[in-house]
Amino acid sequence: MISTIISKARKEGRKALTEFESKEILRAYGIPTTYGEIATSPDEAVKIAEKIKYPVALKIISPQILHKSDAGGVKLNLKSPEEVKSAFKEIIKNAKAYNPKAEIIGVFVQEMASPTIREIIVGGTREPQFGPVVMLGLGGIFVEVLRDVSFRLAPIEEIDAYEMIEELKGKKIFGPFRGMPKVDIKNIVDVLLAVSKLITEQKEISELDINPIMVYPNEVKAVDARIILV
Repeated sequence: MISTIISKARKEGRKALTEFESKEILRAYGIPTTYGEIATSPDEAVKIAEKIKYPVALKIISPQILHKSDAGGVKLNLKSPEEVKSAFKEIIKNAKAYNPKAEIIGVFVQEMASPTIREIIVGGTREPQFGPVVMLGLGGIFVEVLRDVSFRLAPIEEIDAYEMIEELKGKKIFGPFRGMPKVDIKNIVDVLLAVSKLITEQKEISELDINPIMVYPNEVKAVDARIILV
């Protein structure tokens, strides 16, 4: 499945995988993601939304539009068929205005992840000198303001993953926090190990960015993902 996705991108002359393709690869490595399907019309978007159950999020799927929010290609927390239809039309309109030459595959209709202030970023890169590297960071204001991140050369083992979490300045957010129960750190460890395996095994991938991953007491869920090929 992964080789098929990569081959398709190569044939189409692109290095950036779509969010849909990126999440397919993440799921193949056991990383939980928000579920969704691609719609090519407003009516199809509604059918998918009703299958998933409201609220849903809509995102543009285009190889030429990597920064979806900048293009006005993201609509969140849609709660009715009317909102979904309107959002679909607006997203397509915005995408065409942002880049008239962009190939628009469709609109990704996906479940809305439950809100939480606990967010992380997990990434992988292939450095020319050092080879594959895994990154963990706290999301939200933590990554924007504090640059609270940790790195390891891949492949990593379980002890390395725990050490990466310990190195974060804001690690206390994973404990009991503002009336919320502590999180099961093992779920974050599992994501780090999966990303390490992915970036090590899939040598055609040069960059992997999962941002954000929502962290709940007993599970984690990747909301957005981006993969770049070598």
